[in-house]
This record gives sequence, structure tokens and C-alpha cells, in this order.
Amino acid sequence: MKFSQLVEKLNTINHHPLKTYSSQDLEITGIAALNEAISGTLSYIEGAKFASQVKTTRASALILPKDEALQAEAVEQGIAWIEATDPRLAFAQALSLFYQPFKPSPGIHSTAVIDPSAQIGQNVAIGAYTVIQAGVTIGDQVLIHPNVVVYPAAQIGDRTILHASCVIHERARIGSDCVIQAGAVIGSEGFGFVPTAEGWYKMEQSGYVVLEDGVEVGSNSTIDRPAVGETRIARNTKLDNLVHIGHGCQVGQNSAMAAQVGLAGGVKIGNRVMLGGQVGVANQAKVGDGAQIGAQAGVLSHVKPGDVVIGTPAMPLKTFLKVSALIPRLPELHRAWKEVQKRLKERPD
Repeated sequence: MKFSQLVEKLNTINHHPLKTYSSQDLEITGIAALNEAISGTLSYIEGAKFASQVKTTRASALILPKDEALQAEAVEQGIAWIEATDPRLAFAQALSLFYQPFKPSPGIHSTAVIDPSAQIGQNVAIGAYTVIQAGVTIGDQVLIHPNVVVYPAAQIGDRTILHASCVIHERARIGSDCVIQAGAVIGSEGFGFVPTAEGWYKMEQSGYVVLEDGVEVGSNSTIDRPAVGETRIARNTKLDNLVHIGHGCQVGQNSAMAAQVGLAGGVKIGNRVMLGGQVGVANQAKVGDGAQIGAQAGVLSHVKPGDVVIGTPAMPLKTFLKVSALIPRLPELHRAWKEVQKRLKERPD
């Protein structure tokens, strides 16, 4: 793809012309990380702290922020550039012009098992050994990879992608433009057991799971249905691999959870919340809009909107940093305290 063609396509995506520089209309053959770029590839730099890498990269073109010094350095190195308000976003847009993930062609594989009562939309692809049970509704342009199982009365919205070996349980409702990665389970039974003198009594989980439009669920993640009511993930929220959402949770819009996050039952997560890897949130806890929770934090109670917390139990970031600074000194402080106690005992009345 010529540099001029790349710029034209990015202008179309962004709906306005981007400022650019190029001494020639060079050929862009692919996309690469800054330190792995070779001649012919496009990369990006997010800010001035990476300025030194302009001199060392072998990329033929860069996406740069609005920074005259960076742009001048690129010109000096003979590197073409594209100015973007958000270079990382522009790089993602450029990447989509060079690579598209595999999508099966529309059609139903001969080994798929589809109940006659299922409603299948137009231009749907259904892969080998997939099972679609009674009363299922599948929208238009849905892509279903091999070995997927969709339980009775589930609903799958338009253009949603179900990757291999994921399972959609009964009455789950998945919106449009969702992505369910391989091995994920949507609508599995919540962990509901009542203790009795004879042992555990199983409480049936009669509720269901709702994923709104644009939700993405990572590989081997699980979202449980509750005993009654619903577990809901609001629009455009993204879950990484190995995330567990307990029964009855409510997760807001545009939130994101890194790998191995676990939400206990009844948790409420607000909009635009970010949870780092291995965060655990206790039963019925609430996390307010815009909060950020650092990796491996244990959230035992409510987190206010906009708070940034980390640690177990979760505490404000500034407090955590002070505590962390003291931890290596604990042996020294303990010895000092023991010395104070000894002197107090030896002190005459």
C-alpha cells in the first residue's frame, strides 16, 4: 500500500485530513512495533519520552503526536510521518487496514446439528459440530466457529462472533457486535448452595445472562446466571481471558477487566471502570463510575466513583505507596520497638 493511500484511508476513518510528511510516496508493506520495525513498515510513538527511538528505529513511517521536535527529528532521519491526536488509536486503525482476523464464509457445515425451531438470520456461518438447540434466535451475519453449543431459547444478535468451543446457556441474551472468545461460557449456573444439617442444598439458578451490544468476552471466561433475575454486562465492556463474573452481577458500560479478575455474587461495577489483573471483588461490593483498581487488589467494600485503589484490602494508591515503602523496613522497625520496650521495662519507677 502506498503511503498516500494509507493516509487517504486513515482520513476516511477519522473523517478529517491528517497532517503528514513524506519525501516520496513510499510503499508501506506492513505494521510493526517500534523496536522490531524494518524498512517498509509503519510504527508509532506516543510521546516525547520515546523520542530517542526515532533515531534508532528502522521504520519507514511513523505515527506521531503533535510534537514539532519529534516531527523534525523524523524528517532528519528520513522517516515519513502522520500526525495524530492519539497515535495509539491511529496505529490501531492502520493495523486494521493490513490485517483482518479469519472469518468463515456464510453457510452451515454439514455436521452442525440445528433444531428445526431455531431461527437463523441471513448470511450466517455455522461451523462443524456446532449444536443449536430449540428456540434459539440467531441474527444476521453471525459467525459461529466449530464446536459451539447454544442451549435452548438463547438469543444471539447481529454480527456477533462465537469462537470455537464456547457455550451459550439457556435463555442467555447476547447483543449485536459481541465477540465471545474460544472456551468462554455464558450463562453457566451460579454458585448457589444453601447449608443444611445434612449438607448443601442446591438452589436452582433460574435467571439469565444479558450481554449488551459490543461486549467482548475473553477465552475461558465465565459469566454465571443467578437464581432469579439477571446478570448483566452493559454495552462495549471488555473482559480479558479467564475472567469470572458471579451470579447477579451488574457491570456498567465501557468498563474493562484484565485477566483473572473475579467478581463474587451481586457485585455492581459502574461505567468506565478499569480492573487490573487478578483483582477480586467481594460479594455485594460496589465500584463507582470511573474507578481504577490496580492488579491483585482485594476489594472488600465499596469503592467511590473516580477512586484509584490497590492492595488487599484495597486502599487509595497514595496510601498503598506509603505502606509499600515501609514494608522493607519492618524488621528494622520491629527491632527498634523491641529495644524501646526493653528500655521501658528497665526504667526505674
